[in-house]
Amino acid sequence: MAKYQKRHKKNFSSEAQERRRYLIWSITIPFALVLIIAIWNYRHSLLYYYYVAFDKEIKKADSEKSKHDARNILLMDAHSDKSFGIDVSQYQGSILWDSVRFINQKVPIDFIFIRATMGEKAIDSRFQKNWDGVKSINKLRGAYHYFRPNENSIKQANNFIKTVKLKPGDLPPVLDIEERPRKQSMDSLRVGLKRWLDRVEAHYKVRPIVYSGDSYFTDFLEKEFKDYKLWIANYNFWVESPKAHWDIWQFSEKGSVNGIKGFVDLNMYKSDVEDLEKLSIPYN
Repeated sequence: MAKYQKRHKKNFSSEAQERRRYLIWSITIPFALVLIIAIWNYRHSLLYYYYVAFDKEIKKADSEKSKHDARNILLMDAHSDKSFGIDVSQYQGSILWDSVRFINQKVPIDFIFIRATMGEKAIDSRFQKNWDGVKSINKLRGAYHYFRPNENSIKQANNFIKTVKLKPGDLPPVLDIEERPRKQSMDSLRVGLKRWLDRVEAHYKVRPIVYSGDSYFTDFLEKEFKDYKLWIANYNFWVESPKAHWDIWQFSEKGSVNGIKGFVDLNMYKSDVEDLEKLSIPYN
């Protein structure tokens, strides 16, 4: 009897373990499968969401690009008697200069301005490569300085002079002023701008060009600097022609040019390229 009870207890224990294993596997495996399927569906849904969102962004960017391209082409067609150019800096990255010929594969590029310096000490990291690149494709080239209002104007002029070696045939140096001062008055800023312009003009023996936004120039600079050649930025779609006092109009910041990744600024000179060449540094 004791042996039977032991065998029965052993068999009962074995059967209980089997039932536990069966219950564990019968619950665990389906649960694991459900979990795996749920995770897969979630990841699939998430990837699909990102794909759709990315696709929308691509289409939006393409639509935005098409909108700007259409406007730029209409403007350039309407002013076919003008000359057109671009301006570049390190933000355009590595430029394939051999491919830089036309805007929207249609309008010839006549001139190119290149950022050279910023403030008292900074130099555009791609200035020399871009400067040499423009020369290699035989386009009119010019260099500009980004003015920092809260830094010494003479030191800024010297930074530009040390960096940029203009030669006969190059366009005049450009002073780019866009920032409002934080530590000084607008009167002090205007004094600093004039000091930069005078120092640079004395060095290169040519009168610089002043670049600014339309409203910035009208509000703060027009009275003192109206006698300079002006390069004015205005991207508003409703503006169809340059104002009379704009020598160069930067009409778009979203131009398309082969050889340059992404967008590039587009500019229109008020006359043909032969007239533009008259501004360049003379041959002795």
